Amino acid sequence: MSFESNAQPIKLWGLPMGSVKAVIDAYGELVDEGCLAVFGPSISENCVPMKEAIEERFKVPAISVSGSDDWLGEWTFSLPQGSLSDEPIFWADLLAAQGHTEVGMLVESSLVGDTYARNFRKACRQRGIRIVAEVLIAQTADNVDAAVRAVHDAKATAFVHCGFGFGLMMVNSVLQSIDWDPPRLMGTAFQNAWFHEAAWNAMLGWTGVDQYDEENPVGQAFLDRFNEVYGRRPAWVVPLTNRDIATVLLHAFADAHPLSPRGVKEALERVKMLPAAAGAPGTRLSFGKWTRRGWMGAGYLVARQLDPDGDNSHRVARFGEL
Repeated sequence: MSFESNAQPIKLWGLPMGSVKAVIDAYGELVDEGCLAVFGPSISENCVPMKEAIEERFKVPAISVSGSDDWLGEWTFSLPQGSLSDEPIFWADLLAAQGHTEVGMLVESSLVGDTYARNFRKACRQRGIRIVAEVLIAQTADNVDAAVRAVHDAKATAFVHCGFGFGLMMVNSVLQSIDWDPPRLMGTAFQNAWFHEAAWNAMLGWTGVDQYDEENPVGQAFLDRFNEVYGRRPAWVVPLTNRDIATVLLHAFADAHPLSPRGVKEALERVKMLPAAAGAPGTRLSFGKWTRRGWMGAGYLVARQLDPDGDNSHRVARFGEL
């Protein structure tokens, strides 16, 4: 299975398929063009080392969708499509609500996987859940037969996937081969199911963390306007995420005095309590001098599950309401 792009050679990619250097070089090109702010990078593996380069070399503000708290700093803001610390708490809440007390973990061997796993262990201890199997897997699409069987043999009644998402691409096929269909949870990699048919098939039956909530009036009004202009209505979180990112940047550009990288950075700190399109009703967008995570309210995350029809998903729960 290949996820290579015909438009861009792998050597220009960031992690997990490429290198951090490619990301830093690309950021530098945008700075040289005179950008006042940058949207990205997006993957925690690249964001954490990129932060150091931004603080020491570039001093141009960036907004990422990374879930890593280690990304946050003077110049680095986040509208995280999830959180490496919050999502494991949500998983544990969901598992506890379903009565699971013995669960397994598939952990991608990466910064993302390690951080998810550390926070999930803590959340499980607080809820009386025992982890009966913790198995490392590759962070790319690879053979996971032995890993899945190890979780099955440990008598786990459910399991979670900790990682960026490529590592679970083969899990469903192994589950089918051993005739096992347990509850299984994953993070915001779930939001990538709409990108590719193979990803959708790989995530069927999983409960994932998302930010699309059909009862959020701000998000639904945005999709109504989108449909009027483009003739389609994507019931998916990414258009809503991009709308929220564009909203905070536009407010910052309008309020920046002077219109410079530092001026935009300071104006982002003055963005306060704007209604958000992503997340549950009532989610807000707000930054501050020492506030770099922009979605406010426990409902900024929801749990969703893909429907077998290949077109839809349904909400399972809202973070903070279990």
